[in-house]
Amino acid sequence: MQMDTGLDTGPVLMQEKVPILEDDTLGTLQDRLAELGAKLLVRALDELQAGVVKAIPQSAEGVTYAAKLDRREARVDWRESALTVTRRVRALNPSPGADARTRGVELKIWRCATATGRGDPGEILNAGPGGLCVACGEGALVITELQRSGGKRLVAADFLRGFPLSAGERFEAQ
Repeated sequence: MQMDTGLDTGPVLMQEKVPILEDDTLGTLQDRLAELGAKLLVRALDELQAGVVKAIPQSAEGVTYAAKLDRREARVDWRESALTVTRRVRALNPSPGADARTRGVELKIWRCATATGRGDPGEILNAGPGGLCVACGEGALVITELQRSGGKRLVAADFLRGFPLSAGERFEAQ
């Protein structure tokens, strides 16, 4: 992109679409984009020098400003759908991580997937080696990697050995 007076408004020299995969996190997507960006930068410089690349103005349609994340946005809202919570967890991994609280203990949720299940939002439906199944506003979530405040990231089975949780317990509301 070439420089302009606005914020990210200059003409584009080169671009490529990248799919966001079901298991992508902020970290994995950022790594793929960095690698692709480096390749495109080298190609754009070569094509600029050869005079074959043309700058294309960016459309102002659909442009929105993304404000800096507020710390409160990291807190999981169990009233949201399981799909929304899963996307939030992926978007906040590796930093700052998605926050949740149970029994007064702060936790980070690092990996999860949608599941079927019903219960009150935040209610633990099942806790076992495959993960921690928690009801959401719509559907359920299986948490497969989490971390206690001050601890290290653990797969759910290892986490539950040191911090046992069981069906019927609840995560605190936002």
